[in-house]
Amino acid sequence: MTHTFISAVVPAGADAVWRTVRPFDGIDVWHPAIESSVLEEGGPATVGSLRRLRFADGTTVVTERLTALDDTARTFTYELVEHPFPVRRSVSTLRVTPVTDTGEAFVEWWADSMENAADSAGAQALVRELYGSGLSALRQRFAPVRDAVTG
Repeated sequence: MTHTFISAVVPAGADAVWRTVRPFDGIDVWHPAIESSVLEEGGPATVGSLRRLRFADGTTVVTERLTALDDTARTFTYELVEHPFPVRRSVSTLRVTPVTDTGEAFVEWWADSMENAADSAGAQALVRELYGSGLSALRQRFAPVRDAVTG
C-alpha cells in the first residue's frame, strides 16, 4: 500500500474552508482540474453517495463513493470505484483543521493506494499533482485581495 500525503495552510477559518470542500458534489466549484461533479446516487452529505467527475481534459471520467463523513472533525473519506488510473484500489481522505494561532485552516489530503510496483511512482505523482493543484486553488480562493496602491 502506498500513502501519498499533501497539505497546505489556507488563509481562511477552518469552518469557511470546510463549507467549501464538504459538498461531495461540489469539487468542481473549487478544483481547477475538475470540469464537472454530478451525484449519481445519494446526496452531497450522504455516506454511500456516488459522484461522477469529469476532468478538465474533457476525456477523463472517474466515479467515487463517499465512505465516511464527520462534520465535527471536518473530514471525509471516499474511494475510487471506476477510473482509468494505474491503481487497483485507492481510498482518499480530506481533513480541515484550524491553525489556532493564526485563524487559518490546515488542509490535509491523502490517498492510500494499492498498485503494481511498476506503477507506484506514476500513481504517486498523479495524486501529488491533482491534490496539490486543488490545495493551491483553495489558497487562491481565500487569499486576501490586495489593494494595488497599498499592497
